[in-house]
Amino acid sequence: MRHHILAIILFQPEIPPNTGNIIRLCANTGYELHLVKPLGFPLEDTRLKRAGLDYHEYANLVVHDSWEAIKCYFQKRRIIAIETCGASCYSKFKYSYDDVLLFGSETKGLPDFVLNDLTKENIVRLPMLPKQRSLNLSNSVAIVAYEAWRQLNFIGGI
Repeated sequence: MRHHILAIILFQPEIPPNTGNIIRLCANTGYELHLVKPLGFPLEDTRLKRAGLDYHEYANLVVHDSWEAIKCYFQKRRIIAIETCGASCYSKFKYSYDDVLLFGSETKGLPDFVLNDLTKENIVRLPMLPKQRSLNLSNSVAIVAYEAWRQLNFIGGI
């Protein structure tokens, strides 16, 4: 069976421990992790390394200079944004082996110019109580990453 490695994009992440937690998640699930600049911290930040423990060497991490660069990199793959404006729930979405999960920054989410590049069907949301703004980024990534991986029968996992 042919498949790509599932991938996660963090668009301009700002908080080092969140990205460190996501590095650890990617190391343990096989997801590639892609970061889009500008980052809110240097990759050498001790808070990033502390949150990721010693998993950095096991994660496939790629840094991209811009949204245009990442669109080019993933031009043949479907990008699914997870954003509060999503019309459908993440758990009702049918994920495939080629999918790339896109998450915005902790304080700004995804900007309109990014969301406008995607079809409305490829923007999903996590359910929350009314009048709540957002979940923690690393928690959101874990929830959606595991749902996509579960739907794909935990390919590569045990």
